[in-house]
Order: sequence, then C-alpha cells, then structure tokens
Amino acid sequence: MKLATLAAAGLLAMTSAAMADPILGTWQSPEGENGGFVHVKVSKCGADICGTIVEVFNNDNKSSKGKRMIWGMKPAGGGAYKGGKVWAPDQDKVYRGKLQLNGNSLKVSGCVLGGAVCRGGTFRRVN
Repeated sequence: MKLATLAAAGLLAMTSAAMADPILGTWQSPEGENGGFVHVKVSKCGADICGTIVEVFNNDNKSSKGKRMIWGMKPAGGGAYKGGKVWAPDQDKVYRGKLQLNGNSLKVSGCVLGGAVCRGGTFRRVN
C-alpha cells in the first residue's frame, strides 16, 4: 500500500511539472538608460499569463515594486503569447504586448497608437 501511495504521488508530481507553462518563473529586464533593471515574476492568472515586478535594482524609483507589468497574455503556440498588455515603468505607458519565449530568453514587446510607436527588449531567466 505504501508503495502504491508513493507511486501515485510521484506520478502526480511529474504530471504537474509537465503541465507547467515554460514561461513561468522570474525574469530580469534589460538595463534601462540609467542602468536600472527589474525582476518580474511571471505566473498564471486564471487562464492568462501575467507578470509582477518583484524587485527593482539600481533605480531610485522603487515604487514600481509589486506592480503588475504584464497581464492578459494568452498562449499562441510556438513560445508566443499575445493579446495582453505590457506596462513600461520608465515611461509609465501601457502597450499592446506580446511575448516570445526562446529557452531562457523572453522577448517582451509592445506597441501604442495603432502600431506607430513600438518598443521592446529581451529578458533573461533568473529562475
């Protein structure tokens, strides 16, 4: 009986790990103009993907810690996530966003004004 319980627990753990979205985890933004960067924890928010700033480094503006930076992203296949928003703390602007996962790199990009103004950067996985 003990062996069956252990086997069931192991199978459940493997199934949970296999179902985990590879984008989940903590990501470091590229350095901004002042050399500052943030860590963003990407997690599930219902059926969507969201990301919250968990640490702010080398920047006097620590007030963005705890704020949502990514929300409403939906998996689109091939490591792509679309349909959500990305907040740029340095400009305090919200962009229509998209994400592209490639191993331990996450390209975060977004546009405003019907695509007339776009920007983005590549985040690297912290854990």
